[in-house]
Amino acid sequence: MVDQAKLRDPNAEYTMRDLSAETMGLTNRRGGVRDAEITDVQTTMVDGNYPWILVRVYTDAGVVGTGESYWGGGDTAIIERMKPFLIGENPLDIDRLYEHLVQKMSGEGSISGKTISAISGIEIALHDLAGKLVELPAYQLVGGKYRDEVRIYCDCHAGDESEPESNAAEAERVVSELGYDAIKFDLDVPSGYEKDRANRHLRGPEIDHKVEIVERVCETVGDRADVAFDCHWSFTSGSAKRLARELEGYDVWWLEDPIPPENHDVQQKVTESTTTPIAVGENVYRKFGQRTLLEPQAVDIIAPDLPRVGGMRETRKIADLADMYYIPVAMHNVSSPIGTMASAQVAAAIPNSLAVEYHSYQLGWWEDLVEEDDLIREGRMEIPEEPGLGVTLDMNAVEKHMVEGEELFDEA
Repeated sequence: MVDQAKLRDPNAEYTMRDLSAETMGLTNRRGGVRDAEITDVQTTMVDGNYPWILVRVYTDAGVVGTGESYWGGGDTAIIERMKPFLIGENPLDIDRLYEHLVQKMSGEGSISGKTISAISGIEIALHDLAGKLVELPAYQLVGGKYRDEVRIYCDCHAGDESEPESNAAEAERVVSELGYDAIKFDLDVPSGYEKDRANRHLRGPEIDHKVEIVERVCETVGDRADVAFDCHWSFTSGSAKRLARELEGYDVWWLEDPIPPENHDVQQKVTESTTTPIAVGENVYRKFGQRTLLEPQAVDIIAPDLPRVGGMRETRKIADLADMYYIPVAMHNVSSPIGTMASAQVAAAIPNSLAVEYHSYQLGWWEDLVEEDDLIREGRMEIPEEPGLGVTLDMNAVEKHMVEGEELFDEA
């Protein structure tokens, strides 16, 4: 505790560093968390419905932060190559370390792809670590809280995704039995009418088939749930425009990624051609890439994937840029509870959040990966008040579900 008498003594030798550390309770065995240093970075990969790459950052203060990188082989090796740039650094300098990693890894393409996703995993771990060191929940580190809970939308998969009735039945089950009021289905499914899927062109019967899926799902759930539909970058510009116009008579929450992700000029034309809301963003990296979607208003909804496109602070920056154009944010997410909670923490801290995706409702053991229970209830994720992300890895579950050949993390 701070010596109050000493504080009132004008002759006392009390430095500003003493005051900042002691008055805020920021103490540890080294004499202040602001002196903490990173001692190690470790990864392991869990075999979920995607290969989840978990990242842990260790410090000499005995505090460890956990993050998650977007799935895909190679990220663990990239993270290993970044360790020398982190050892001995102060984990509270999140922005500086992030930019340092981007610069040092520029030769490996750090503006996009696996490298920025690997950096994202470290950045999430630093937020968890910093929150624990200063005893604040992660949302406070990215601006504070707009909401106590975040809406979760469930990415749904029917038994036969080509059958409109199968999709409608699954929509009914997820809404009435699981309690979600926001769901998503795929539209890039076989219709039986394809002649050449490689050319991305949709024939009339193919469009009719997709419209039938939308019609049956929307009619089934009615006003009990918002329903989005994902195209996974599958169609030509003309086909996307035709499909979107055919869906204008239905209450579609959004149509996601109808064309390939590279050409944002074309994306703008597709979005401007229809009143069906268009969502894009999971394949676009950092604020620099998202800027070319947001400034020309080439999307109605922006959908960044936080562990993929740059991490927590970068996603906050994307959300701020989107807010300048009154564009809402619906975070794409295929993560374990670690990456999902990181997305939820940022979603709680931005005004323009619509929802965060949940992609593992059929897995069965998704929540087992952490010690906390009931992370998602009635389609909502409550934001914890514990320091950092507010979730703790269950090491037994991690070990049980690790990808073959991976090694378990060291204990703190």
